Amino acid sequence: MKKHIAYYFIFSFFTLISGLQAQQADAKTLLDKVSKTMTSYSNMSIEFSSSLTNEEAGILEGDEPPIKGDIIISGEKYLLNYLGTTFLFNGKNLVVINHDEKEININEGDFDNEDGFIYPSKLFSFYKEGYTYKLGAKKTIKGKKIQFIDLTPIDSESEIVQVQLAIDIKVNHIYQLIQLGANAAKTTLTITDFKSNQKLLPTTFTLNKAEYLKKNYSID
Repeated sequence: MKKHIAYYFIFSFFTLISGLQAQQADAKTLLDKVSKTMTSYSNMSIEFSSSLTNEEAGILEGDEPPIKGDIIISGEKYLLNYLGTTFLFNGKNLVVINHDEKEININEGDFDNEDGFIYPSKLFSFYKEGYTYKLGAKKTIKGKKIQFIDLTPIDSESEIVQVQLAIDIKVNHIYQLIQLGANAAKTTLTITDFKSNQKLLPTTFTLNKAEYLKKNYSID
């Protein structure tokens, strides 16, 4: 009887491991499809909304209206407008334009990933290092078939506990990104409009210093 139980346990264990490995392989296959699809475009123009909840801090869903933003991405370059600030990365330098304070800071290189957060230039490749992943729930949202993928940072000290990517499996596009923080905060970013291969001005990712100096912005 004990042998039977032991064999059953071992069989169940390895069946579970095999299932998890298959789930991870399926998740990676889908992530690779999404990455390949979205990086194949010469550029993407995306409008999004974001919301923050934190039950421990008393911030519940619906307490605040979603915050809207927009971003243009071309390769590693991007132009992001969010929370009254413009982030302009030309592939070498990151320009941060604070419109409320009329301040412009120019920094060498993009944001680093030390805090675990996902930045625009890494949106379609962040999963390749530092995460384990598996298939999550499958849902129909607003008529779209959505497959969730659960990603967990390997670093146990990461400020991010989990990332959930919601994939529109018909077009292999990201529909939603959810970050669960170690501080119990949940940030949800939902893509509300998506356009690809748009005609962009050559100056899209260039800072026009003269224009901002005329508006009395300070440049550091």
